[in-house]
Amino acid sequence: MRRIYQLFLTLLTLFLSIAITSVITITAAYFYFKPGLPEIDVLKDVQLQVPLKVFSADNQLLAVFGEKKREPVSYEEIPERLIQAVISAEDESFFVHPGVDYKGILRAVVHLIQTGKKGQGGSTITMQVARNFFLTRDKTYIRKINEIFLSLKIEKELSKQEIMQLYMNKIYLGHRSYGVAAAAKVYYGKPLDSLSLEQYAMIAGLPKAPSKYNPITNPQRATLRRNYVLGRMRQLDFITQERYAKAIKTIDDAEIHAPDIAVQAPYAAEMVRSHMVIEYGDTAYTAGYNVYTSISGDMQSAANNAIRSALMSYEHRHGYKGVLGHQELTASTSAAEQINSLADYHPTGHLRPALVTDIVTDIVSTSSEQQEQQSKKSNNKKKNKQDKHQHAQLLLKDGSTPSLKWEHIKWARKYINDKRMGPKLKKIEDVLTIGDIIYVEVLENKDYALAQLPEAEGALVSLNPQNGAINALTGGFDYYHSKFNRVLQAKRQPGSNFKPFIYSAALNKGYTAATLVNDAPVVFKDQYLEGFWRPDNYSGKFFGPTRLRQGLIKSRNLVSIRVLRDIGIQYAIDYAARFGFTADELPPNLSLALGSATLTPIQIARGYAILANGGYDISPWIIQRIEDPQHNIIFTQQNKTVCSKNYPAASCPEDESLHALRVVDEDNVFLMTSIMRDVINYGTGRKALQLGRKDLAGKTGTTNDQLDAWFSGFNARVMATAWVGFDTPRSLGRLEFGGTAALPMWMKFMEVALKDVPQQALIVPENIVTVKIDSSTGLLAGSSSKKTQFEYFIKGTEPKRANIGAAGSSSPYATEPGNEAVNEELF
Repeated sequence: MRRIYQLFLTLLTLFLSIAITSVITITAAYFYFKPGLPEIDVLKDVQLQVPLKVFSADNQLLAVFGEKKREPVSYEEIPERLIQAVISAEDESFFVHPGVDYKGILRAVVHLIQTGKKGQGGSTITMQVARNFFLTRDKTYIRKINEIFLSLKIEKELSKQEIMQLYMNKIYLGHRSYGVAAAAKVYYGKPLDSLSLEQYAMIAGLPKAPSKYNPITNPQRATLRRNYVLGRMRQLDFITQERYAKAIKTIDDAEIHAPDIAVQAPYAAEMVRSHMVIEYGDTAYTAGYNVYTSISGDMQSAANNAIRSALMSYEHRHGYKGVLGHQELTASTSAAEQINSLADYHPTGHLRPALVTDIVTDIVSTSSEQQEQQSKKSNNKKKNKQDKHQHAQLLLKDGSTPSLKWEHIKWARKYINDKRMGPKLKKIEDVLTIGDIIYVEVLENKDYALAQLPEAEGALVSLNPQNGAINALTGGFDYYHSKFNRVLQAKRQPGSNFKPFIYSAALNKGYTAATLVNDAPVVFKDQYLEGFWRPDNYSGKFFGPTRLRQGLIKSRNLVSIRVLRDIGIQYAIDYAARFGFTADELPPNLSLALGSATLTPIQIARGYAILANGGYDISPWIIQRIEDPQHNIIFTQQNKTVCSKNYPAASCPEDESLHALRVVDEDNVFLMTSIMRDVINYGTGRKALQLGRKDLAGKTGTTNDQLDAWFSGFNARVMATAWVGFDTPRSLGRLEFGGTAALPMWMKFMEVALKDVPQQALIVPENIVTVKIDSSTGLLAGSSSKKTQFEYFIKGTEPKRANIGAAGSSSPYATEPGNEAVNEELF
C-alpha cells in the first residue's frame, strides 16, 4: 500500500509539475508573442480585395475588372445549409470551442511524436481566419503558436457570426473565386441563396484543397470530397438518411461561368477602367468600387445591333471572301470528331463558327394555283409539279444542327475587290461544299445566315444633347477582335458631315437661308494645297445660282467652298470653336468647306449635340457616379445641363454654375435645324423618312474616293453619329456613301432609341419671321415668280424687293428633289 501511495504522490507531483510548467510556459509564450500579435480591430473594418464593377445608368452590369472574383456577403445573407456544410467539413465544434480545438492539437502532437513529421490537425475556422488575414501558410512551430494565440484573441473580441462572415468572404475556392458568393457564381452561375444542398456541399469541400478537389479540373475527386461533406452532415444530423442517399447520387453540374454581363458595352467599360486606374492606381482593381455610367442598356444594345447590321450589309454588297477552313468528312467521321474540327475557330462578335455537314435538295410539291402563278411569271406554258429548294446542314460547337437556307446564302457572290464581285450564284455548291468551316449569324427571325468577319469597321456614339451624357457607344465591330476605340481614337475626315458648322458660321455673318450662291466651276491656287485645285460636285454637274438652304440639302460642294471663301477661313475656324473644335485641328484652307479636317466621331457628335440642344455648350461624359463597397458616393458627375425654356431639362441644377452656356444664337440654330430637317425630307438623308418621324435633322458625309462614310442626326432628345470605313484608309467602293453605308446604322439605332420619345415640333423663336419668296432668286415672291415657297428669316434679314411679272406656279423648291441629289458630295 505504501508503495502504491508513494507512486501516486510521485505521479501527482509529476503531473502538477508538468501542469505548472505548461502554464508557466504557455503564459511566458503568450507574453512573449503578445507584442507581435496584430490588433483585431482591423478585422472589424477589413477591406477585402473586391473587383471593380461597371454598371449602366439603369443598374445593369457592364463589366468586372480585377484578378480576384469576390462578392462580400453579410452573415445574414449566408444560407444556413451552407454554414452547416462548412462546419461539417471544417470545424464541427465551431460554435462551442474558444477558437482552438485542443483535441485536434493533441492529435497533431501525437502524430508528430509517432512519425516525427508535422501533419494536419486542430485547425479551426477561427485559426484559418487568423492565418488567412494575418499569417503565412508556412508550416512552422512559431507560426502555429502565433495562430493559436491569435485565434484566442479573435474569439475574445469578435462574435462567432463575425468570424464566420470573415471566413466565408476571405477563403480561396479556386478559379480566381474568393468567398462563397463568388464561388456560387463561378461554378454554378447562380446567386448564393439559389444553390442546392449538393452544390453547397461541393463549395464547402473546396477550402481543404481548391485545386485537388475542384469540380472543373478534378470532377471525380471533387465528387468524392462532396460526398464526404454530405456524410459528415448526415452524421451531425443536419440532413436525413433519405436526403443523403439522394444527394450522393446527384451528378454535379459545375462549369465555369463568366460574370453575368447584362449589356455588352466593352468599349465604354474600357473607358471607365482607364479613368479609374488613372485616378486610383492599381487599387481600382481591388478596392471594390462600383462605377455607374450614363450608358442606357436598351440604347447600347441597339447600338451593338446597328453596327453589326450595317457592316454585315456592307459585306453582302461586296461579296464573299471564302470559307474559314475545310475538314474532310467521311461516313466514318464521328460527331465528336466533327465538333473537334471547330476547336481552333472562335466566335467573333455575334458570328459563330459552323461546319457544313450536308447540302440537301428538298423537293416541294406545289398546288395548281401556285403552278399557274409560276408559269405566268416564267412565261413558260409547261407547269412544273415540283420545286427544288436547297439548304445546308450545319454543326455548331454546342452540338446543335441548324439549317442554313439558300435565301441566306445567295448573297455570297465571289469577292474580287471592293468594286467588283463575281457572277450571281445558282446553287449552294457554287460557294460551299460539305466539310467547309464557315461563320454564321443568327437573324432576328432566328434563321441562320452565312456571314464573314467584316474587314470594314464602324463606330456609333449617341449623346443626350441636354447634358452630354453618352447614352451608347460602340467603337468597332468586336472589342475582343480589335480594342481600338474608333469613337475616341479614329481621326478621320468627316467630309460633308462638317458642312453644317460652315453654314452656321455663314448665317452668323449675315447670310440667310435664301442667299444665292453660284454653283459653278472654279479653280483655286492655294498656298496650302498643291498647285491648282478644281473642286466639283460628285455628279460632275453644276446648277448655277443656288439658295443656301438648297446648297446644304443637296450637299453642293462648290456652294460650300464659295461660302467659306466669302466669310473668311479664319472666321470660320474661330466660329467652329463654339462647337468644340480647336484651331489646330482645322486646316487653314478652303478644303475645310468639304470636311478635310481629321476629327473623331465623338468630336463630331459633340458639335451636332450643340445644334440639337438649341445652341448650348455641353461636353460628353460617361461616369455618372462612383461608390465604394459600402455604397458611399465618392464622386458625382458635375456636368453642365441645358436649362432652356423651349427644351426644359428633366432636372435643371439649382447651382447656376452647372447651367450650360449658350454658344450659338437661338435664331441661328433654328435655321440650321430647319435646313437639316430638309436634308432628311428632300436631300441626301431621305432614307431616314422610313422612321416615320418629322422631328429628325441630320447630314450625310462621304470623303474623297469614298474612304469614309458618315451620318449624324438628332432631335431635341437624342443625337447619334455613325461612321463606316477601313482602319487603313481605302475606298469603300464607288457606290458607298454616307447615305448608303452609315445612314442605315444610324436608322437602326434611332428606331430603338426614339421608341418612347414623343415627337417634338420645332419651336419658332420670336425673332424669326416667315416670308414667301421666289424659289429661283430668293427674293420676295412677285408676279413674275414661277415657283415660290415660304422661307424663315431672322427679323431684319428678310428680302425687301420682289420679282415683278406674270404670275407663276407655286412649288416647295426651285429644283424638285431628284435622284441626282442623293450622292452629290465629293467630301
